[in-house]
Amino acid sequence: MTEKVINLKIGSNIRRYRLLYNIDKGNMTQKELARRIGVTTSMIGGLESKNINQGISVYNLYKISEVLGVPIDKFFE
Repeated sequence: MTEKVINLKIGSNIRRYRLLYNIDKGNMTQKELARRIGVTTSMIGGLESKNINQGISVYNLYKISEVLGVPIDKFFE
């Protein structure tokens, strides 16, 4: 698997779990997720975009997993 494919998979899953959070627990916008983990909204938007190949640090992915209540390994499925 290439780096681009992994980045797209992670970004797609961040979006998926953020939207599932909206269904289960309330409104989690890109802006709110970014605020909670201490990054910019454009970073979250870039991760979730299929047109941008943006990586993420393990630390930031861990923080996202904590906020969304999703085990970190789920972002790689």
